[in-house]
Amino acid sequence: MLNLLIVEDNPRLAAALASGFTATGQVAVLHTCASGEEALAWRLAQNEPLPAAVLMDVQLAGAMNGVQTAVALRREFPRLPVVFYSIQDDAQYYRDFRAAGFLSHYAYVRKSNYLLPELVLPLLLDAVAGRSFVDPEIEARVEEVRSRDALDPLALLEPNEQQVARLLAQGLTNEQIAERMGFRDKRTISRINGQIYAAWGLAEDATDEKVARTRAALIVAAGRLLVWDASGAPAVQTAGGWAPWPPG
Repeated sequence: MLNLLIVEDNPRLAAALASGFTATGQVAVLHTCASGEEALAWRLAQNEPLPAAVLMDVQLAGAMNGVQTAVALRREFPRLPVVFYSIQDDAQYYRDFRAAGFLSHYAYVRKSNYLLPELVLPLLLDAVAGRSFVDPEIEARVEEVRSRDALDPLALLEPNEQQVARLLAQGLTNEQIAERMGFRDKRTISRINGQIYAAWGLAEDATDEKVARTRAALIVAAGRLLVWDASGAPAVQTAGGWAPWPPG
């Protein structure tokens, strides 16, 4: 008998899944909940019986999505078997999944392809056995997002740095950015600017802060990483390398 935790924010679907798995005679549904926070709290509070696996929607009611919840659960319970399913095509889910670095004991599938308990049960059993599976449609989207992010200069920045870069590109001063973001000390923005310039290689070839700031604004506007040669001619990063910018 497989002990199962279901994390699904649609109460009707959660009830239907629980009923369907129970009807197989191979699964005991120990608990259902709608958020990752509740799933983590419930699992931490359990002694016996323990869930052998988790079935989890990627879109959940709480602050954490399903992938983030699995990371939190597996931090406490290493390689806890998890099967994710989702109908939402959100690039952030794929980024989180790639960043999680799951190696085994999991599956990630499209909900529309694996909604019935009898289709999901083999995935759960495989996850418990240490195997992994990614729906080809999900795998293709993960790779697509990875390839796109590789060309996104903002992907090289932390969230605060991304926000500063966008405001810098709008022409705001450090004082205005600090006020907009709620910083008391405008020098914080100067330090963040320095991190942005370093991440984009602007600290190396633009000794003048005004030049680096202008070039950073151009990178945000282009949505691609730009480099400038010694003569000041820019080139843009493409999937095939570097090309003159602006094109044509």
